[in-house]
Amino acid sequence: MSKIILLMGAPGAGKGTQARLLQERLSLPQISTGDIFRALAQTHTPLAEEVRAIQQAGRLIPDDLVIRVVENRTSQEDCRNGYVLDGFPRTAAQAGMLESLAERQGKILKAILIDVPQDLLEKRMTGRRSCPVCGEIYNIYFKPPRMDCKCDAHPEVDLIRRADDTEEKVRVRLDTYNRETAPLLEYYKRTGRLHRVDGTREPDEIHAEIRRIVNGGSVSTAIL
Repeated sequence: MSKIILLMGAPGAGKGTQARLLQERLSLPQISTGDIFRALAQTHTPLAEEVRAIQQAGRLIPDDLVIRVVENRTSQEDCRNGYVLDGFPRTAAQAGMLESLAERQGKILKAILIDVPQDLLEKRMTGRRSCPVCGEIYNIYFKPPRMDCKCDAHPEVDLIRRADDTEEKVRVRLDTYNRETAPLLEYYKRTGRLHRVDGTREPDEIHAEIRRIVNGGSVSTAIL
């Protein structure tokens, strides 16, 4: 049976990397709610007009409409064999709606938590530096350049740090994630759908474990 894969984890846990690997190696498309709504804004279907009217009125899009938008996108042919969800659900109420959607689509839902200690998450984000010329990414803790603050290929320029990667902003993002995601983790733990993987390992090792979970071959990661 095809799967709906929900990758969970804090900023810096590596969800984007794992979603990309699932798409490349298992042909499971990554479905982002942000991308769905941006694409919908370019159309003039009845569903798009309904969403547009709510947005223009300055109101929040209700959960029942969000799930209709998600169902509309995930009913397309590229999602027939399963898909990876990004940005949904965000609340326990939305998680319940997703359960119903999975039943309607005849798919099994797998919630996978990529678990990384907070101190390591902070180093991953606050240590990031990039070259403004070639875009090469470094980390002063884990992948430092040969020369301090200089790109190996372009030593004439200084590496730059994203404004969001300061210690203060990173801690705010992590605190917000922990506060908002705790009820969702508890929901999936209570329903027996939550699997934990160790996110401190190399991406290919993490992918191999996620793949075993997706294929139903691992029960040791289930959080009961």
